[in-house]
Amino acid sequence: MADQPLLARYAEALELFTERVHTITPDQWDAPTPCTEWTVRDLVNHLAVEQMWVPPLVREGSSLAEQGDALEGDLLGDDPVATWDAAAAAAREAFREPGALGRTVDLSFGETPAAHYCAQMTADAAVHAWDLSRAIGADERIPKPLVDFSVREVAPYAVDLEESGLFAAPVEPPPGADAQTKLLALLGREA
Repeated sequence: MADQPLLARYAEALELFTERVHTITPDQWDAPTPCTEWTVRDLVNHLAVEQMWVPPLVREGSSLAEQGDALEGDLLGDDPVATWDAAAAAAREAFREPGALGRTVDLSFGETPAAHYCAQMTADAAVHAWDLSRAIGADERIPKPLVDFSVREVAPYAVDLEESGLFAAPVEPPPGADAQTKLLALLGREA
């Protein structure tokens, strides 16, 4: 199946982020992250909410407008790790359903093939795993297949990300930088 490599990368990105979430200590939830406006809790909530969107958009064909503000705010509750685990599992299941990646989803920027949505979610989870790792002092390495996938995914629209106001401007990677450092620089992060 043509979707298997994409689903494998998505699962790998979720697993990487999940490993990091499971190492967060109680005193780290309010720690700052490379995402300057977000604490560790804010970052985990962001990724959890992104995963919570997958079932209604992919499985149910719901639109953002139909969902309203149902998935806004801090949805981590009293057990953020369990909330993350449940959100990641539900999203993974929705993307793995037969035909799911062939569907179209209604995102904030318009109708998008679900496969492209999954690819965006994969790159986002991989890079945010680095953010979380940096914030909590965990291993910052992103597996090479995820780095390579994320570079291919993000490079064509990196300039648009900065223009959205949601991402920092790209930074110049140091001479001789490895692929991960170049990916992070593309998204405004200094490794």
